[in-house]
Amino acid sequence: MGEKVVAGRFDLSDRQHYRDKLRRCLTGLERLLAEQRFDRPKNLMGLEIELNLVGADGMPRMLNGEVLERIASRDFQTELAMFNLEVNIAPHRLGGRVFDRLAEELRTSLAYADRKAGEVDAGIVMIGILPTLDRDDLVSSNLSDVDRYTLLNDQIVAARGEDFLLDIDGVERLTCTSKSIAPEAACTSVQLHLQVTPGRFADVWNAAQAVAGVQIAVGANSPFLFGRELWRESRPPLFQQSTDTRPPELQAQGVRPRTWFGERWISSAYDLFEENLRYFPALLPICDEEDPLAVLDEGGVPSLAELVLHNGTVYRWNRPVYGIADGVPHLRVENRVLPAGPTVTDVIANAAFYYGLVRALAEESRPVWTRLPFEAAAANFDAACRHGIDARMTWPRRGRHGGTVEVDAVSLVRDELLPLAESGLAAWGVEPADRDLYLGVIEERCRRRANGASWQAATFHGALEAGLARDAALAATTRRYGELMHSGEPVHTWPVGLPEPASLG
Repeated sequence: MGEKVVAGRFDLSDRQHYRDKLRRCLTGLERLLAEQRFDRPKNLMGLEIELNLVGADGMPRMLNGEVLERIASRDFQTELAMFNLEVNIAPHRLGGRVFDRLAEELRTSLAYADRKAGEVDAGIVMIGILPTLDRDDLVSSNLSDVDRYTLLNDQIVAARGEDFLLDIDGVERLTCTSKSIAPEAACTSVQLHLQVTPGRFADVWNAAQAVAGVQIAVGANSPFLFGRELWRESRPPLFQQSTDTRPPELQAQGVRPRTWFGERWISSAYDLFEENLRYFPALLPICDEEDPLAVLDEGGVPSLAELVLHNGTVYRWNRPVYGIADGVPHLRVENRVLPAGPTVTDVIANAAFYYGLVRALAEESRPVWTRLPFEAAAANFDAACRHGIDARMTWPRRGRHGGTVEVDAVSLVRDELLPLAESGLAAWGVEPADRDLYLGVIEERCRRRANGASWQAATFHGALEAGLARDAALAATTRRYGELMHSGEPVHTWPVGLPEPASLG
């Protein structure tokens, strides 16, 4: 959430006061929108990546405090657990050779962080879920020593009132319980930000929702958790279950989970902020002294601190973000769909595909969300999480006849969505060399039906067939993944399997 939250206890009056402040913040947002106070188009995008700290043995290392001290850069921050870090890349204007510049910045930052982690016998690994994580790694004592994480954990646990149940039925089935939200820390993601004007926000958010399943299909990279092979992208079910404040009775009543795809297309950014207040009780009822409506009356720009904090505790896969830069408010769509990794090239290819596709879809004369039921977009997301590159999806039929058709994700991407992404990147002013390089990575993944999840699963099964025990096979797969990740070649080029032992002859 990035908020400087101080741990403390809340009483009943705190929650009522916070609810009142939230309503004033929402009114303030409504006024800002009506008065057209938001920033003009700047074509700005931003990138955040969550990372894992891993030892030479492939096991997680609970050392983020020590590593961050050595890195000593504001670009790197703590994440939920002590084996997590996050790197933030400064906003860039979409256009020119932006993706090559992003890739170079990211390579430089990660190489520096990896060297510093090496000083404490750790390394950086970009992966959706670290295959070697054990249940004993994901306990409250391994949460980062930061007040906001402690407080968030305490409030979610209190709201639920009982242990969290993890039950994910995939290639294998995982069933276990947790006394804290620590299992959520297994999920390491890429977050793609796009600053948009209020008038374009709904179109961009709707487009992002429509393609969330496709993003997962080509980018899945999280097939393992606690020694089990689950979904090709296991982060979404894990994230939902490990932060679920609803006991079974509330789930049965249809109360919405805080990790949420959503349930409808929108017409305004206001819709999402209003839904967050209407459906989700406050977890962190911490009030700022600012009166947002008084600030507006005086011609100022309110921080809307309570609204921003509450918004950070509702985990939409495409989240609305309100921010202020240089004294001017702005809105962003934060795309939280993708897992981290496998390589910098893969991350930037995923970003190029997303930014190009969203631009093109948001500007279509017959937008996809007017032809695709929202329930179908949600089902596509679920299918992609389960099956990855082999998913089948529902998509609007081409031509005048209308309706929808079921299609392989790879066929949909190659035949229809990559050309759209190409036109979208051209509209952003991205140079052809950048566009062709990174969209070519997505095309090759589709041609070979290969992504991070398929590589991990195939290499793990090869290790089992070679006689390794399950835990040893997962560790060996993780070590090999780390080697290939640092080589930098995109995942579709990786040889499946573990290298042959060197001959002593």
